[in-house]
Parts: sequence; structure tokens; C-alpha cells
Amino acid sequence: MSSGRARAAGRAVVLALSLSLVARAAAQQPAPAPQAPPAAESSAPTAPAPAVPQVAPPLEAKAIDILKASSQKLAAARTMSFTAVASYESPSRPGPPLVYTTRSLVTLQRPDKLRVIQTADGPASEFYYDGKTMMAFAPGENLVAIADAPPTVDAALEAAYHQAAIYFPFTDVLVADPYGDIAKGLELAFYIGQSRVVGGVTTDMVAYASDGVFVQTWIGAEDKLPRMARAVFRKDPLKLRHQVEFSGWQLGGPLPAGAFKSARAASAKRMPFAHPDPAPPSEVPAPPAAEPPKTR
Repeated sequence: MSSGRARAAGRAVVLALSLSLVARAAAQQPAPAPQAPPAAESSAPTAPAPAVPQVAPPLEAKAIDILKASSQKLAAARTMSFTAVASYESPSRPGPPLVYTTRSLVTLQRPDKLRVIQTADGPASEFYYDGKTMMAFAPGENLVAIADAPPTVDAALEAAYHQAAIYFPFTDVLVADPYGDIAKGLELAFYIGQSRVVGGVTTDMVAYASDGVFVQTWIGAEDKLPRMARAVFRKDPLKLRHQVEFSGWQLGGPLPAGAFKSARAASAKRMPFAHPDPAPPSEVPAPPAAEPPKTR
């Protein structure tokens, strides 16, 4: 029997059993007692409910102070390296979401160098930025996309996203002013309490909402370094969760020469540095109209 027929047969058996149980239960129940007629509805108008005062979402000072302290610690580090394990929920046909995971080894040198070596529940990838060019390398396929790059990490991350849909879930800790990026759209921030479980250290838990994203983050109470963050996009009807765990923090240490280049990537087969999904016809810009002939 095919899988489709098996599922149909299974549903038929379940339906038959359900109907049998319902019929048996109905036969065993006494007849319902007669119900009293409903009381006549009052013709008097119903008073409107009192208006609920709108309270502005709070921005708790303690939560803001913790976010700012973490931002200052990250922004002051000329070099940093860490490991980020990100988990993404994705819809499934049965209903409950599936989880996919990536592990990124991140090395940064401010203001213009970044390397991300990523393994994943899918193809591995490598990203190199040296202040002049950025390379996205797929080692399994031996393919590389290379493009000219802006002169700062912040601008390079934005260019990589817009040009080739390259995005890292830990971008917030890489930018020059992490709190400044959050503050632009900050709607809500409050202190939750402390945890002694996440990251193996005591952390302060803070929740905030910015630009339509609700985030809960765990930040080291002593070292002010992020240990974990969980995010939900408010407009996502499925409320899928995204989580990043940070470990292996190293700030201010020396980096090996050539850390932001790869000879293997540079010699790989070239591919366009472009968005992997072509734009639908409605989004493809129309060709410019021909210029009319010039007259004297």
C-alpha cells in the first residue's frame, strides 16, 4: 500500500472509532432536563466600558545601563574573536517548527576586517573582508564570489546583505556602536533578573524590542559580554524563534598575519556576488527608455 493510501486508511479507522465512541457515549447519557426559557432582554442601553488608559512601554534605566555597558565593552575592543552557535526555527509540513543550526568562528579587527568560518546543517561557508574586497566562499563546491567593499565593517555588512543576501545573526555585536543600532528603534526595555545557568557565568537578563523584533538577551554580569540572545519578529505569524549562543570570547589580542584572506578561496571558481534568488518579474526594474534624437 502506498504511503498516501496508508494515511487515508488510518484516518478512516480513526474516524470510525471516534463516531462509535460518540454514539456509545450518547446512548449511555440520560435525556437532558428541559431548559427554562431565557429571560427577556432588557431594553435599557448598556453603558460603554470605561476607556483603558494607554501607558507608554517602559524603558527601564537598569536595562538601558546593561545594554550600554555591553555595547561600550564591545566597541572598545580593537580585535575580538568568539564562537556563535545560531539556531533557527523553520516551518514544517506537520506543523511544529524544525530547527536548523549554524556554528560560526568569528574574527574581527576594527574598523575594516572580518572573517567568519561557518559550518551548518547544510553547506559550509566562509566570508572574508579586508577593507577593500569581500569574498564569500563555498568550500564544498569550490565556488567564490568576490566584490569590492566599503571601508568599514558596518558598511561591508550592509553591502553584503543588500547585494548577496549575506546576513549573520550576530551582526549586533560586530558593528561600531551596538547600542546605537538598537536605540534607533527602541520601543521597550526592561530588566528580568539574573541567571547562573547560561554561559557558565552569572548573567543579567534583559528584554527589549527594537524595529519590530523582540529580543531577550543574557549578558555577563561581570564581563558585560553577550552569552545568549533569543529573538522573535513581531510580524511573523508563526512566531518562529531565533537563538544565538556566544562562547570563547577573546578581546584585544593579537591576530595572525593574513587572517582575513584565503588563498584557497581566491583561487576557487568564480561566481557572481549577487542575491541567490532572482527577483520576480514584478520587481525587475524596467529598462531605461531610449533617449530621443538630439536636434540642433
